[in-house]
Amino acid sequence: MPIEIRRFGVGHRRPDGPPGTTGVTGQVIHSDARGIISELAFKPNGVIEPHSNPNTTWFVVIEGGGWVVVDSERVRVAAGEAVLWPPDVPHGAWADHGHMRAFVIEFAGADDALIRGIFEGRLPALGTGNAPIARGEGGLTGPERRPPPDPTAGEPL
Repeated sequence: MPIEIRRFGVGHRRPDGPPGTTGVTGQVIHSDARGIISELAFKPNGVIEPHSNPNTTWFVVIEGGGWVVVDSERVRVAAGEAVLWPPDVPHGAWADHGHMRAFVIEFAGADDALIRGIFEGRLPALGTGNAPIARGEGGLTGPERRPPPDPTAGEPL
């Protein structure tokens, strides 16, 4: 199976931006039943108007900075920060005097709080709290054996 590459950034964004925005362009990198990953670029004074959706979403700032609002709380954000936008809670973002780039990672469906206990070694028992789960035994297999790369093949395209 060939390696799949998705291009985003300058030259690949929609010029009109996502719905409900001004001064914001974007590009969907991935979308399926599990969720959506998009890249957004805010011009100075670019705005995503406050709105809500039923999915848990992370707004991950990768360049520049600006502001986010969640419910009625407003906070400044900068590159290297990620903001949780909870489901069904009004949220928005804007850049003021500079630009901002962010990834928006939206998970489809309900929160995983019920199965999270399984990952942590607990299983919720109906009406009684958490019952411990015995730790499984096993191990990882080694790497798949592949022929060494051909140095005469040149750079991949």
